Amino acid sequence: MVPGGQAGSNSGGSPGSPPEGLREWIRNAFRFVADRNDFRRNLIVNLGLFAAGVWAARNLTEIDLMAPQPVA
Repeated sequence: MVPGGQAGSNSGGSPGSPPEGLREWIRNAFRFVADRNDFRRNLIVNLGLFAAGVWAARNLTEIDLMAPQPVA
């Protein structure tokens, strides 16, 4: 690992340059998620996943358990 904290180079650009393509963006997103040494990043990722799960549970479920059931 290099002293700056990043493993490897950033496709020849400066360290603060934005990713150039989809593959580079995915690689950077994976590094962001998989970095085990940064508590703040992991906290952000976990809160984001939790919020996505809450949103999915509230908005994508079409079953109303409290609604009266049809009589067959």
